[in-house]
Amino acid sequence: MIRPILQVSAAVGALALIPVTTGAMASVDTSSYRELDAFMDVYTRVKAAYVEKVDDKTLIKGAIDGMLASLDPHSSYVDALAFDNLRLATDGNYGGLGLSVTMEDGAVKVITPTEDTPAWKAGIKAGDYITHLDGKLIYGGTLDEAITQMRGAPGTKITIRIVRPGRDKPFDVALTRETIVQKAVKWEVQDGIGILNINTFSATTADDMRAGIAAIEQQLGGKPKGYVIDLRGNGGGLLNQAIEVSDAFLTHGEIVSQRGREKSDIERWYAKADDLARGLPIVVLVDAGTASASEIVAGALQDHHRALVLGEKTFGKGSVQSLLQLGPRTALRITTARYYTPSGKSVQEGGIEPDLAVPQISDPDYKTRPVFREADLRRHLINETKVDNAVLEEDTKTDPRFAATPAELEKKGIKDFQLHYALKTIARTAAPPRMAGGGAAKAGKR
Repeated sequence: MIRPILQVSAAVGALALIPVTTGAMASVDTSSYRELDAFMDVYTRVKAAYVEKVDDKTLIKGAIDGMLASLDPHSSYVDALAFDNLRLATDGNYGGLGLSVTMEDGAVKVITPTEDTPAWKAGIKAGDYITHLDGKLIYGGTLDEAITQMRGAPGTKITIRIVRPGRDKPFDVALTRETIVQKAVKWEVQDGIGILNINTFSATTADDMRAGIAAIEQQLGGKPKGYVIDLRGNGGGLLNQAIEVSDAFLTHGEIVSQRGREKSDIERWYAKADDLARGLPIVVLVDAGTASASEIVAGALQDHHRALVLGEKTFGKGSVQSLLQLGPRTALRITTARYYTPSGKSVQEGGIEPDLAVPQISDPDYKTRPVFREADLRRHLINETKVDNAVLEEDTKTDPRFAATPAELEKKGIKDFQLHYALKTIARTAAPPRMAGGGAAKAGKR
């Protein structure tokens, strides 16, 4: 189950702490009492007959974890340790490696490394498995224990052993912990085009993005040719921030809807602000690490035809989680709703399909690197309107646009092919129309 302990951005819900009240609890019928009797029978027999003495806290926590794990990958019990880890992640600064991880069949699996962190610089990839920390096997332990060991004072060293699908043998990576600062938005200008790299949807993301737009215009002394909004590897975050970011580029219409258990339990959010980009062309970059809140933004701009979505199919997390506080340092993280794009599409399982499918051919192992998405998680929510496009998508021919090798691209100075393609796309879109006839030919010769 994905836990919000390395990155609070793992959730799409607006992580509000909601007190649990009697009125909010589901009614318990007679059959429920019979099931509780069966649970108590197992509990007392384990206490009496297990080969070693086991305390009540261990048994109860195991029962709670098992109950929530049987629902979906994103519901979990946040105990004191996880609560402290969540607080550290929310603060945005901690000593560690910069990894977002999950637990799969007792093994720690990498969701994504955070850009410009020790893990990212060392080349750790999404889909890698971490089996040892400083030579000690961590298989079979808890996710919180593994995260606590990976965290530590900046400057301290740790060696992690990686098992990567497609490689014959595990390999060790020596890392030095750093202070991980969650910088929500980074911006730059290339070829007169503004690039907004949104890494997470934290409490300041929308404000940071607006500041980035202002800084881009100030650097250029006017409007850019267009904007690239880079959402690759962005695992999501706060729902309200995803709405604000989408609203910044839309002038009207629905941004996202959220639907709960009952048919009448629907919330909708609409655009109300002016378009900060003032109609300039926009390309949204996405990949398999683009999840939840990021998919809200990509889906909203795509459905309103405000942006061209470019890259690879997104993660496909279309559910909303809420934190229900149980005690001073414990909470229940539970899936409470699904979200839908303006066209009424659920991205659960299927993700957002890009308008332009562009592989990251500048990555030497892009063909062999395992891709990890929501549909790969056990007990993931099923998309009730799922459409199987496998036959339509099957194409064994190599697109000549994507035939270059990483070495050939590097010779041309292209280190990030998807970004390069996005910049060229905007340049073509933003280019002034040419006049037909001799005038254009003469102007071209000057």
